[in-house]
Amino acid sequence: MNRRWIEMAVVLACAAFALRSLGLIDATSLWSDELYSVGKSFQPSYVDLLAQLRQDTHPPLYYSLLWLWGVVAGQSGLSLRLLSWLAYVAGGLLMTRQAWDLAPPSRQRSALLLAALMAFCSPYPLRFSIEGKSYALLTALVALAWWWRQRRQPGLYGLAVLLASLTHFYGLFLFAATACWDAARQRTSLSAAAVLALLPSVGWVAYAWKYLFGSSAAAWIGRPDFALLEDTLARALGPWPLPKLGVILIFFWVLRRWGCQSACRDEEFSPKQALLDWSGVIPSTLMVIGVVAVSFVKPLAFSRYFIVLVPAFLPWLAIQCAQLSLNQRGKRFSLIALLLALGLFWWQGFEPLQARGLDASREADNFRAVSQATAGEPFRFAPRPRLFNLSDQIEQAASRLPSLGGSWGDEDDLEKLLKKKPFPDVIWIAASGPETVMRSRLLPLNALAESNDYQCQVKSKMPSFTRLLFCQNAK
Repeated sequence: MNRRWIEMAVVLACAAFALRSLGLIDATSLWSDELYSVGKSFQPSYVDLLAQLRQDTHPPLYYSLLWLWGVVAGQSGLSLRLLSWLAYVAGGLLMTRQAWDLAPPSRQRSALLLAALMAFCSPYPLRFSIEGKSYALLTALVALAWWWRQRRQPGLYGLAVLLASLTHFYGLFLFAATACWDAARQRTSLSAAAVLALLPSVGWVAYAWKYLFGSSAAAWIGRPDFALLEDTLARALGPWPLPKLGVILIFFWVLRRWGCQSACRDEEFSPKQALLDWSGVIPSTLMVIGVVAVSFVKPLAFSRYFIVLVPAFLPWLAIQCAQLSLNQRGKRFSLIALLLALGLFWWQGFEPLQARGLDASREADNFRAVSQATAGEPFRFAPRPRLFNLSDQIEQAASRLPSLGGSWGDEDDLEKLLKKKPFPDVIWIAASGPETVMRSRLLPLNALAESNDYQCQVKSKMPSFTRLLFCQNAK
């Protein structure tokens, strides 16, 4: 196949994935973490924002940028996710350029094309391309840092490290490990630039120390176990990650045995230390070892945080694949495997992002349906009322609610209401999450209502992971 046609096909594939992702930007409800992003970032002033972030487990840059973005583009769910999509595109371009710069001159085009397909089409980047969280921005900034590092530009590298570490604490962990590695390799200017750049994020740790090291911060993160490994791999490979990893390893074994030219043997499959170094793979691996070790004492390791590894491993993998000297059999075999992979990526990458009728959900939450079903109702209660109030705010900003109705309250608010007579004719109670979680969350509110002569019924035709109770006064 003509090289120009191959390049055009890759560009079209990347554009198709990126535009498909953009087209799904408003297909699903904001889930709980995205609503927390709304609640933290869309503050009246920047001073209010900083005060809010002191009680948060993340450094301030993403939320500061989101606040500024909201001022310019509007404080809505659409603008929230659009910022992530722009970061996804920027990160993809940076990782693609990194592969070009690090590849041998004779393999630059192949490395660039493979890196582009991985950066724009694989499930891990796609998963966070339209999520109102910091992960797409973190990926882009880490990719920028690796790019300036391999170009030996300490000042610009330090600036990228500063931004990455103030976006997510895994940026701090990653470049602290990198500074140690560069110091051991006697790269004094790069190491010093990283250390200086990390000081503001260390200062933020000191600023938010009381909350960060309190008992409630990140209490939901468990100690490292096999499930952590499996879930991390699943982020990259989709469901059943270990069998898929096995298939990939078998593929490369077959390719090595029957798909290579006579020169394609051990040296082409052997990782090059310089490439492992300047791509960021070695420092990233050191960071993983450190984080996992610390997590046995203070749990820090969580699967989605390891997206910070993508900007190092993706260009490295693209270059490794591009350097293989394949025979005709190997080229045909690789083309078939690539087409199958793209088809699988399309299904697995977009499956969590798109609505599916009553089964529509994202991270086990669907607040939009509840907001729309209870629009204008004065008496509404939930275990997490702040999230439902934020959902109402976002839906009204999108012109999907005719009126907000009364603010959502919690169990205490319901108890106060039921101490006064006459009782309202109707109250609404809602919860979201997995089935067992919803039941436990709803039980206290449901019991309180029924103990005061309300008859509660589950409203039908609600999406999965969502439960809405219609409670009518029996008297």
